[in-house]
Amino acid sequence: MVTVHLLDSLAARPLLHGTTVLDIGTGAGFPGLPLAIAEPGRRFVLLDSNNKKIQFVQHAAATLGLGNVEAVKARAEDYAPGYRFDTVIARAVAALPRLLALAGHHVGEGGVFIALKGRYPAEELRHVPTGWDYTITELSVPGLDAGSRHAVLLTRV
Repeated sequence: MVTVHLLDSLAARPLLHGTTVLDIGTGAGFPGLPLAIAEPGRRFVLLDSNNKKIQFVQHAAATLGLGNVEAVKARAEDYAPGYRFDTVIARAVAALPRLLALAGHHVGEGGVFIALKGRYPAEELRHVPTGWDYTITELSVPGLDAGSRHAVLLTRV
């Protein structure tokens, strides 16, 4: 639990940009909750379409006293906050082309979309849509084998 969820989530911390972060498909709050604990100066919106999961995230954020977390029940493609985010992050949600179709519009100017992946996603990278550039960062997660976690950082061109 600690390695696979907590440390894996925190491995993305150095990749965050700006002050606003949208966690797409947060589930039980990963990676959003651990990142919000570690980054109290940033504002996090944790988004999931499952009401039960969002209720849990709301309860966890309240219990932990995380005033920088807002849990929202919505689908990424339907969510309309009226602004864009400095960082959009997703962990184990969908393949890169699908992720960008669902939530790419939430990335603000100069922002980044961080897709947390397992092994190097060579096949997915071949299908990144036009208009997006990417870099790959291998993540070091204590307790996991080297090369088992990667972050794809996507930016608009």
